[in-house]
Amino acid sequence: MNLKSFIKKVEQKYPLGLAYDWDNVGLLVGDFDMDIKKILVVLEANEKVIDEAISKDVDLIVTHHPFIFKKMNKINTSDLKGKLIHKLIKNDIALYSMHTNFDIAFEGLNDYFMEIIGIEETKVLDITSSEVLYKLAVYVPTTHVEKVKESLAKAGAGHIGNYSNCSFSTQGIGNFKPLEGTNPYIGQIGEVESVEEVKIETIVPQRVLGGVINSMLNAHPYEEVAYDIYKLENKGKIYGLGRIGKLDSTINLKELCNNIKKKLNMSHIRVVGDLNSSIKKVAVVTGSGADMIKKAQRSGADVIITGDVKYHDAQDALDMSMNVIDCGHFDTEDIFKDVMERFLCNIDEIEVIKSEIYLNPFTTI
Repeated sequence: MNLKSFIKKVEQKYPLGLAYDWDNVGLLVGDFDMDIKKILVVLEANEKVIDEAISKDVDLIVTHHPFIFKKMNKINTSDLKGKLIHKLIKNDIALYSMHTNFDIAFEGLNDYFMEIIGIEETKVLDITSSEVLYKLAVYVPTTHVEKVKESLAKAGAGHIGNYSNCSFSTQGIGNFKPLEGTNPYIGQIGEVESVEEVKIETIVPQRVLGGVINSMLNAHPYEEVAYDIYKLENKGKIYGLGRIGKLDSTINLKELCNNIKKKLNMSHIRVVGDLNSSIKKVAVVTGSGADMIKKAQRSGADVIITGDVKYHDAQDALDMSMNVIDCGHFDTEDIFKDVMERFLCNIDEIEVIKSEIYLNPFTTI
């Protein structure tokens, strides 16, 4: 598979535009036109991971943490990062990173963590953006109404909540006069023509607007298609960091901690709060989410599960009577490999493998 085609499929699901401005995501090393057959998924890439990729004839490494994050003034083998970039290029291995866009996107890291602990219905904890919506109105001869409707739906138009193929049709009369140099589908050059037409109106997210218009134009029989585009005030799909939802039944904090340890295969876990306190509503921010503790409490959560909680954050949570489970940065995000393997296995022509390198830099004794 061509790398550019692969990236297009990935970014339809996990758009780069969802990432924070400070983040560095996308193809960080490699050639868009190269062919890829084998992909290695891993939390982040260090020298051991790159050596693993070389030994397993991998063409592309997909990471969660950006491989290149800070500004680089030079790339040479005397610098650690430069040495790794040189090794990647020398062995014709591309590297693609998906960080905060993967945290924010639906069916990304936070949703998968909620799935692991048994919470199916969730909401966004901290809203970062909402999808921009447009109204598309196109005028179609009666002979091609269904064909155009189908093209719009297939291209991604007409989604409202859990409903697809949404549109509204109005019948009317279209009037036009083909001029010299035209090749009209209906009518004669120099004569005013009146045609029974249908105005089809549908809703289109900004991210697919271009594709929807192209699909509509290809399905429409007219040489010059009359259509209008209106930007809407309606809010589209809501995106944001973290998730919040309810357990099927109330359990105490200690039970939840033990469940998480079992699911993530952890030997220990850090907790702030009364282990006997009742837990029903749970907030999750994978990675580092201590700055979301107050937000989680205001949203009605009984506990927030995250990582990288500092001493003073824990003290503040204790004073607020807010329960916190700190699973650590690594253990809340190493599941990236599992999510990506599940998603990428649905793409034909590629083989997906999970890295076997253990990347947690900390050892507990």
